[in-house]
Amino acid sequence: MIDRLDALIKKNIDKVIAIRRDIHEYPELGMEEFRTSAKVAEELEKLGIETQKNIGGTGVVGLIKGRASGKTILLRADMDALPIDELTDLEYKSKVPGKMHACGHDVHTSILLGTAMVLSELRDEIKGNIKLVFQPAEECNPTGGARYMIEDGVLENPKVDAALALHVWDLPLGQVALKSGPIMAQSDRIFITIKGKSSHGAQPHEGIDAIIAAAHVITALQTIVSRKIDPMDSAVVSIGKINGGSRYNVIADTVSMEGTVRLFDAKVATVIPDMIKEIVANVCNAFGCEHEFQYVNGYPLTINDDVLTEEVKNSFIKVLGEDNVITAQRPASGGEDFSEFAKYVPSVFYWLGIRTDINKDKCVIHNPNFVVDEKAIPIGIKTMCAAALDCLNNED
Repeated sequence: MIDRLDALIKKNIDKVIAIRRDIHEYPELGMEEFRTSAKVAEELEKLGIETQKNIGGTGVVGLIKGRASGKTILLRADMDALPIDELTDLEYKSKVPGKMHACGHDVHTSILLGTAMVLSELRDEIKGNIKLVFQPAEECNPTGGARYMIEDGVLENPKVDAALALHVWDLPLGQVALKSGPIMAQSDRIFITIKGKSSHGAQPHEGIDAIIAAAHVITALQTIVSRKIDPMDSAVVSIGKINGGSRYNVIADTVSMEGTVRLFDAKVATVIPDMIKEIVANVCNAFGCEHEFQYVNGYPLTINDDVLTEEVKNSFIKVLGEDNVITAQRPASGGEDFSEFAKYVPSVFYWLGIRTDINKDKCVIHNPNFVVDEKAIPIGIKTMCAAALDCLNNED
């Protein structure tokens, strides 16, 4: 089977890369993936794959039915880009100002299309069904496209038994990495508004300085991780945006802040919102300020199923060799709405290495200089196909 997979991938890889470059040139933000989803649907229909459009917004679903009844595995790729101006010198760089595939979703989409091309030629060897899910709006935390697709019934008709997804990663080309249990963080958001009293900057005693209060809030929030969380656990509390003040010589009456919280343990997740709320309230009270606080739960922890992870790992070893299948030692701090699928069915999320000499300093995602070595694409297709086939064809 490995030789046949290699032959089918080789047969289709030039077309897959051409599709990837086309998608890369015309990036679209979350829930605006009209061109991308039309392209995906067109390619699936060319393969004779049963195709549904406009699922969960701009999502597309393809269904490959095997030779006999059996389980159904869902393979997912995200399609949306980021609001970033591309600074690479690629010949196929983004042609859309202010938009870029800086997280590799164009690669994910092309890998899943390549997987569809290969598996559509292996229908007679498939027991069960393969559901190909092209998802919009993964970057739209706290309510990404996965939730909307699930609400539109993507896990039913036929009922999904397992799910699999990948993400390009700063690992050596040829390697994949995965682990059982948590693999991507819970990603929440905080919104804080501090209200003081304006006065002339030369008469600060006549006002209540919201900027000073905000500075103390930011400093105090850092004590949550350093002093309130068990050192054996971990969390991230970061303020990434702050706005306040109207003029250099005016005491600011209002400051607004936004931040992110990343969590890796459900136990910590239950207590940290109240910790943040208490600090904000007490600091503002000490400075005589009023405040507004909102904690928004975003993507939950992405948790890989223990049994399925072992099965998928064994599939990867068969096609890549044991040295190229890495057991990750800890989860990543990024959020991922594939976690929504993992809440309902046994799931595995894994990382696909993209780093070579040509891009070794350009593998940081969400970066305007982000570059993927396209030699990773056939490896992504091969691992997706192998895991899907083994999951369906192995007896329970």
